[in-house]
Amino acid sequence: MRTEELDYELPEELIAQEPAIPRDSSRLLVCRRDSGCFGTRIFHELPDLIDSGDILVTNQARVMPARMIGYKYPTGAKIEVFLLEPDTHSQKKSRFKALLKRRRRLSPGDTILFPETNLIATVIESDEEPGKDIVELGTVDKSGEIDREIEKIGMIPLPPYIKDYKGDIERYQTIFSKITGSVAAPTASLHFTDRVLEKLDLKGVSRVECYLRVGWGTFSPIRTEKLEDHTLHEEAGELTKQACDRINNARTNGGRIIAVGTTMTRLLETAADKDGVLHPYRGRTDLYITPGYRFRAVDVLLTNFHLPKTSLLALVSAFLGVERTLGAYEFAVKEKFRFYSFGDAMLII
Repeated sequence: MRTEELDYELPEELIAQEPAIPRDSSRLLVCRRDSGCFGTRIFHELPDLIDSGDILVTNQARVMPARMIGYKYPTGAKIEVFLLEPDTHSQKKSRFKALLKRRRRLSPGDTILFPETNLIATVIESDEEPGKDIVELGTVDKSGEIDREIEKIGMIPLPPYIKDYKGDIERYQTIFSKITGSVAAPTASLHFTDRVLEKLDLKGVSRVECYLRVGWGTFSPIRTEKLEDHTLHEEAGELTKQACDRINNARTNGGRIIAVGTTMTRLLETAADKDGVLHPYRGRTDLYITPGYRFRAVDVLLTNFHLPKTSLLALVSAFLGVERTLGAYEFAVKEKFRFYSFGDAMLII
């Protein structure tokens, strides 16, 4: 499949710059996989669209304060350090893959200092390709309190298409967020409120919280001419035995598995066998879901609207079908839905 087939036109004014207030007042586009019909609802009406016995699977990922401003020693050149993820090829836990924004090229051994903190970063590898830099973090006083020092100065990174947001940064965290380490929020969960959860409880809809770390590569555009030639990055996740038992029991009793977000879809499909039975999983997944993929575990998908020519849109297209997905996006543009992280949601039944 040609990557350009997952392209669409989006007026810039439809890219949401602020979250809906309250969270559950976002609009919800309901898409039917069987008929291809669309319907418009409000997110707080979600419990009306889900049956008793269904189970929601949500992501516990929390966005870490990964963006820091430092200065090269001894020149004082300003450098933005964006920590992407631990360097899994190193045995040192203090090494990270990073995105270093600078005017001039850095070299291995260069040192970056951060004001008002003991934190220090040493460049291990420098690459012109974004996301290929590697830094090793430490402290000037050798205390080893790296996480604490990062918390002092680190900022929550918002996607680049959100310009000059001045609101409460906690609005970019979900009410399920518990495990810090992601560089982006699992945005499908941003719409949930206590009111919605209470309604789901009363309806007899159960839910289970799992974990998949949301990495920077998730949002990277596909640059290959053919969709299948793209290599998807790995993301670390865990599906416990207790979670598997609850989800498997729900399906055995006739309930549907509702994945909240593309992250949970990848985790569930990674952990499912050919019959759709889930097994405990802990590790890294590079599962790349594209049109033609046969879903084994997920019955219903709740997601946001995604950027064109990305692996996220490819996953949605695999679930709903390419033609119907692009049709849904065309409808959403026409009806002026709000797009991307702070935007509206889409429920595919």
